[in-house]
Amino acid sequence: EKATLDINFTAAIDIAKNAKQSGVQNFVFASSCSVYGFADENNRTEKSEVNPLTAYAKSKVYAENELKPLANSNFKITCLRFATACGYSDRLRLDLVLNDFVASAFCTNKITILSDGTPWRPLIHIKDMALAMEWAIIRENGGDFLIINTGSNNWNYQVKDLANEVKKMLPNTTIEINENAPPDKRSYRVDFKLYETLATIEYQPKINLEIAIQELSSGLKNINFVDVNFRDSNLVRLKSIQNLLTQNIIDKELKRI
Repeated sequence: EKATLDINFTAAIDIAKNAKQSGVQNFVFASSCSVYGFADENNRTEKSEVNPLTAYAKSKVYAENELKPLANSNFKITCLRFATACGYSDRLRLDLVLNDFVASAFCTNKITILSDGTPWRPLIHIKDMALAMEWAIIRENGGDFLIINTGSNNWNYQVKDLANEVKKMLPNTTIEINENAPPDKRSYRVDFKLYETLATIEYQPKINLEIAIQELSSGLKNINFVDVNFRDSNLVRLKSIQNLLTQNIIDKELKRI
């Protein structure tokens, strides 16, 4: 946990300071809606209290707080609080909820939900994340320092609903839900109205859930993906880091040796 905090937090601040000294005028920080942690009532806005439950989420909050004093009229900072990423790419990650569900359904015809399926997750496609980054680089509104939820109000889903949407696209899939699982503390719905208001139409999210699932399924088919044990592969970030540690490529602080 300490390594995650140190790498995500201190690296971001050091990079920002160096960028400012180098004359960079626009700095974009990839934050996360996971800073809201558990929020089962109203959709979280940028003014809502944060409740980070993991080292990853805590590092985002710390970084946002430390970045704010660096911002001024010559060094504009945008903290994009992204929804949970999804989508197919050449550098595929399968430790993301929708990507995991599609890969599991594709390989095994089964989706296993370890929780009771009720937690809420907002999602955003990686192509729409890239659009948001481009907007943040060129934005002229929102002030010198801006924290903004980045995603779409149409993409707030319960985990069980995501599984059911995958089943619609891959109809041979069965869904197993652990009804007796303890409540998942990571559950939050997010309000993306500010992004909808500030970002112009060409930077609004374009891809819907059906397209995202279809692209993932087609991409896996095109690469002849058959790894039923993908959760133990380098397509999962934690496993990739563990392999780098085992090979002595990085140290316990996650720094290259």
